[in-house]
Amino acid sequence: MNKDIPTGCESPGELLKIRQSYSLKAKIYLTKERIKEWYEHWNGNVYVSFSGGKDSTVLLHLVRSMYPDVLAVFSDTGLEYPEIKDFVRAIDNVTWVKPKLSYRQVIEKYGYPVVSKENAQKIYEARTTKSEKLLYKRLYGANNKYKSGKIPNKWQYLINAPFEISHKCCHYLKKEPMLRYEKQEKRKPYIGLMTQDSQARRQQYIRNGCNSFDGKIQSIPMAFWTEENIWEYIKLHQLSYSKIYDMGADRTGCMWCMFGVHLEKEPNRFQRMKTTHPKIWNYCINNLGLGDVLDYINVKYE
Repeated sequence: MNKDIPTGCESPGELLKIRQSYSLKAKIYLTKERIKEWYEHWNGNVYVSFSGGKDSTVLLHLVRSMYPDVLAVFSDTGLEYPEIKDFVRAIDNVTWVKPKLSYRQVIEKYGYPVVSKENAQKIYEARTTKSEKLLYKRLYGANNKYKSGKIPNKWQYLINAPFEISHKCCHYLKKEPMLRYEKQEKRKPYIGLMTQDSQARRQQYIRNGCNSFDGKIQSIPMAFWTEENIWEYIKLHQLSYSKIYDMGADRTGCMWCMFGVHLEKEPNRFQRMKTTHPKIWNYCINNLGLGDVLDYINVKYE
């Protein structure tokens, strides 16, 4: 049940829109209420999933303003910007975890992350499933008016791409190390996700609210914040942040991730990388084969 739903008549989607319109002061108050609820429910056995990006930087500051001893955990995937790692090293009380597989091992075993996580999964399933029913759904859609589950027409050519495609890198490089940590240490996470970031995250909030105690157990206490709120908070509290943002980056996930790059205006993330991190650019484009993949989906990287 979505515990963020009030007793009034608002739907979860309507409530989200209302909360997104709140002032920063009101959002801070609500977020701290969610942080407190999560902390007390788990008797303090919690941690902050800390990526070194601006969102998790604000989340960590909020949590530690209430509970200074809460741990931060950083998943060192090997794909972070050097400036992100430098920033994480400067933060106190951060535990680093590492994946069992490297990025090269993931792409060699499962495939490259292209287009979006949702479509990469559909393409992967279409290419690997033994179920005729699932294959039909991926090619033509379910038997409803929305034809849900179908690979969009514009991406169906990727089913025959001369390289493997999958959605699995995020699981093996980010989620698995965190889940392993949670199991070993018996701690539950605060995560700096916002519904503004994607439709999937919006649906997640509508289903579960900020604090989910069943199924996918996690707290996303800043779900109703916006990017403008993040920068306003950083300025208000004069927080330090990774200098990668001052180098033109607007996202600080894995450097080599190709999800969404086709939507970016030039210079896109790879074009910027060639200027800011030429050695890393050469490695991922030429050594890991990302150049061939980007050529195939018609995305410039020079």
